[in-house]
Amino acid sequence: MPGEDTAPDDALLAQRRAAFPAWEPRRIVHDDGDVIAVDKPAGVPSQAATERPDDVPARLRAFLEGRGEEATLGIHQRLDQETSGLLLYARRKAMNPPLARAFEGRQVEKGYVAAVVGWRGGSRTLRDRLAPARGGGTRVLGPKERARNAREAVTHVELRARRGTRALLALRIETGRTHQIRAQLAHAGAPVVGDAAYGGEAAPRLMLHAERLRLAHPAGGHTLALEVPPPPLFDTWLAGDGRESLDDALARALGRRHGLAHAAAEAEPTTCFRAVDFGDGLGAVRVDVFDRWAVLHDYGDAPPDLATALVTRGFAGVYLKRRPKKASDADIATLAPPEPVAGVPAPAPLLVREDGLRFALRLGEGLSPGLFLVQRGARRRVRAAAAGRRVLNLFAFTGPFTVAALAGGAAEATSVDVSAPALVRLRDNAARNDRRTGDVVQEDAFAFLTRAARRGERWDLVICDPPTFATTKKRRWTSGRGWVELARLCFAVTARGGEALLSSNDRRLSRQAFRKFVHEGARSARRELASLRDLAPGRDVRPAFGR
Repeated sequence: MPGEDTAPDDALLAQRRAAFPAWEPRRIVHDDGDVIAVDKPAGVPSQAATERPDDVPARLRAFLEGRGEEATLGIHQRLDQETSGLLLYARRKAMNPPLARAFEGRQVEKGYVAAVVGWRGGSRTLRDRLAPARGGGTRVLGPKERARNAREAVTHVELRARRGTRALLALRIETGRTHQIRAQLAHAGAPVVGDAAYGGEAAPRLMLHAERLRLAHPAGGHTLALEVPPPPLFDTWLAGDGRESLDDALARALGRRHGLAHAAAEAEPTTCFRAVDFGDGLGAVRVDVFDRWAVLHDYGDAPPDLATALVTRGFAGVYLKRRPKKASDADIATLAPPEPVAGVPAPAPLLVREDGLRFALRLGEGLSPGLFLVQRGARRRVRAAAAGRRVLNLFAFTGPFTVAALAGGAAEATSVDVSAPALVRLRDNAARNDRRTGDVVQEDAFAFLTRAARRGERWDLVICDPPTFATTKKRRWTSGRGWVELARLCFAVTARGGEALLSSNDRRLSRQAFRKFVHEGARSARRELASLRDLAPGRDVRPAFGR
């Protein structure tokens, strides 16, 4: 077991190429050797991504190189990540100067389509002054408002179709300000549908599409007119349906995770990630990927053909975990069938990697395979902060945080969980990474913390990731205000100058309420917090609309 090789095999890498292609040929709209135009899917960044290089240029270069072609791309245009539509790139260096002059000199006609609610009247021109908004985004300035960095924005709006309060608008922009269309339409009382940042109504995606580009060709000077109609969802939304085909929604969700999917080929590979989340337009459903298998968490309205669609896209098998609001009367075999509902079974255990670390999972046992993917970023934080420190991992489960801390060079690690089987798997995971487990304590976390605080024990890094509900013989834990007492106990055993990582998976608990309870816990423990920061979720985590 120690030192075992769990490097991704050829079957896994082939599955990633099939399910997560670098680029779809149908999305190349024009390519004449001088310039190339593509239809960008919603959700794919058009400039360098923060987590992995999986933006449009990176993917398009990989696709062109795969065809044995020169992959030089000159970038002169961008779209918001959630906007779909036309992007134009230079394919030869000689094309860069004339394209730069055209885009910077406003010699490119840009046309968009937006789905909105609340547009009054017909066609008109929006002329506003825009400035950066506090906390990000863009705001429209009032008539007498002054801002040093204000810039004019001009958008010509044509009413294309209307049905009740819903409308499709054709837009032509003279200027190219950040979030120009979104901010101006919101200010006019008709925010883009699917735009939570500017008050738009809920939708499977941001309903903004770059439809047209018209400019003088940088090589010959002739008119280059490009057009890509908006996806079918725009028309179905206008008709009052707003539903999207399973294939389209799943393709967009998987496209968002392209970089993570291909992290399987990195030097420190990651072979597990979330492929579908609540905000991906497929309903209250999550799909987690472990090696070549998928685990489908159904919270009540998963598309009936989703498991089959995942297998069709190359996944070896799909396991189902039903998560009804009240599951007290259902047995575990009903909620979590031990066999896949589509495809073939996974090995038991199934070995996966996260940033090079090894974990053994059992996809057919219980509601959790043994690794909560939403915590990938938090485990990175622990790994980076653990060197030379005493680490306490509460509600340790199968030990992913303990493994991360040990891999980061923790001086000591103490892991606490009430479940004996979970702690057996914790020891197994530590051994698979050639790590000694340190102290492993089978005990209720509250009892452990109370005794440790009374003895004056302290840890430099305290990790607390409890379930939303938990019951032992002596205690019943419920998230919410229960966090005040739990945070108090955690801070009571955190050393001066130390860190506490507190995590909630309670969908009912807002970020603001969680922070409030943590502050209350600190005051109750008579500890002063030097800072309280939120850890940003990974790019594969997408909360439900507006959260």
